[in-house]
This record gives sequence, C-alpha cells and structure tokens, in this order.
Amino acid sequence: MHGSPKGLVFALYSPAIATIGVPANVAVIVILPRGRCGLSRCITRYLVAMAVMDLLVIFTAVILNRIVGIYFPFSFLSITPICRFHVALIYAAIDCSVWLTVAFTFDRFVAICCQKEKAQYCTEKTVAVVISTVCSMSCLKNTFLYFIYEPLYTVNNIPWFCSIRKTFYTSPAWVAYDWMFHILTPCLPFILILLLNALTIKYILAASRARRRLRANSNGENPHDPEMQKRRNSIVLLFCISGSFIMLNVLLLRTFISVQIGSVSYFSGSTVNESNIILEEYGYMLHLLSSCINPFIYAGTQSKFREELKNGMKYPLSLIVKLFQF
Repeated sequence: MHGSPKGLVFALYSPAIATIGVPANVAVIVILPRGRCGLSRCITRYLVAMAVMDLLVIFTAVILNRIVGIYFPFSFLSITPICRFHVALIYAAIDCSVWLTVAFTFDRFVAICCQKEKAQYCTEKTVAVVISTVCSMSCLKNTFLYFIYEPLYTVNNIPWFCSIRKTFYTSPAWVAYDWMFHILTPCLPFILILLLNALTIKYILAASRARRRLRANSNGENPHDPEMQKRRNSIVLLFCISGSFIMLNVLLLRTFISVQIGSVSYFSGSTVNESNIILEEYGYMLHLLSSCINPFIYAGTQSKFREELKNGMKYPLSLIVKLFQF
C-alpha cells in the first residue's frame, strides 16, 4: 500500500501535520499567557493546556511514531521496551487533549448556564486542579498499555517492535480493559460534548428571548445589548472548538461502533479487508488533524489573537531590518 496513491497520501500527511501543527501550537503557548487577547484567565489556562497537549500529540504520535516509523523504521524507537513506553505516552497525550476539550466545554457550560455555581467553579484554582486530574488519570489509564505488547522478533538478544499479545484478545480482563479504553476515549467525550453543547444552546436561546422581551419593554434605550456582546466571543470560541472535535472524531467513533458492536472484521477468510483498514486510518488521520486545528480557530474568531500573531510575525522582520540598517 505504501507505493499506492493512498500510501503516498498517508506518508505525506504526517509531515504536513507536523509542519503546520508545531508552529501553530507554539504560537498559542507563547501568545495566550501574555493576557492580551481579551480572554478570561480560566479560558486562557484551558486553551494553553490544550495547546501543550496537542503539541505533545504531534511530537509523539505524528513525528516520533508516524514520520520516524515511515522513514526510519529501524531506529532505537523500535526497540520493544521503548516502543511500549512510546505507545502508552501517545495515548496518554491523546486522552489528555480529548478530556481537556471536555473540561473546557463543561467550564463554559457552567459559566454560561449556571450563574450560581460560576463563582465557585470557574476559578484559576479549579482549572489547575481539573487539568492536573485529567493529566494524572490519562497517564494512569494508559499505563496498562505497556503490558499488552510483546516483541515481534528478537535479533542478537534485542527485542524489536511491538506486537499485541494473543492473551489480549482472549483474557476477560484485557477484553474489559479494551472496552473501557474505547468508551472513555472517544465515545464518552463525544457524547458529553454533544450533550453540554445542546444544553448550552437551549439556555442561550431561552436567555436571548427573555432579554429581548425585557429590552422591548424599556423605552428609549440603545438596542445594542452589551451583555450578549460580551458573551458572544466566548460562545463562538466554545462552539468552534467543540464542533471541530465532533466533526474530526465522528469517523473514529463510527469505526469503533462498527468493529466493537457491529463485529466488522478487518479480515475476510485469508484476505485482508483493506477498505475497513483504510477507513480506520482516515479516522486516525482526522483525529490527528484535531491537534493542530485549534490555533486556526483562535485566529478566525479572536481579533486580538490575530493582532498578537501579526505583531509576533512582524517582530523578527523588524529585527532583520534594523540589522541591515547598521
């Protein structure tokens, strides 16, 4: 398949993701903590944490796994103990990124829909606790991945590559872990984000109707509603981030449902069902794309972020101009 057009697409896709995603997420990590984008500290902390995790996903899953695996297949990363650790690290980073998106969606749900709880929950201390908990639980969950692999073969007493143990498919404990693994990511996050967004939209529509009625009864006032304008940026940002997550993970969710629940097999007799494998690969490709899409959402929805980005791009050019002036 590597010599086919599909194989060429897969081979070129990962370098493209790395080329775009690394500088984009680094820009977010540098710009947002400066606090000049008009976002609250809670939102900023979540977005920076998400950018850090997305950068880690690109580094582990795209650069070290996909790119190195394709172009340097016999590097030291292919030694079994390192390969095991690398797989666990990849999925821990992916889980952190996914569940931080859920945590951000829940934080905005509370901030928009639960005014009484907002003062207690939407604080920097709570955000720090949530981020730490998400990262710790993601690492704990994926630690078990280290133990499901064995060497594919051994050369000169050195174990190479990672092959899933046969007991993984037959042991009730491992089967239960596999179900739990896929339910926690991406099934449950997908459902939670859909539910939270639906509740948020319902609240916004009801609140908008109520505010329009109140302002209609007020004579001589400016029809411009500053309160709704203040919320608009946060709401647009929320829906863009969660919406992109849903769109880029729906194919991966469909693959899980068809394989785990629909009993769709990758093998038909002695032949490989290539269409199912390619569909799953496309699902992972879209999933990896989600690790570099958020910076473009910020640039598209936040004017102050665009200004900071432009200033950051102008700075090295101004330094070069000054050097040539001397």
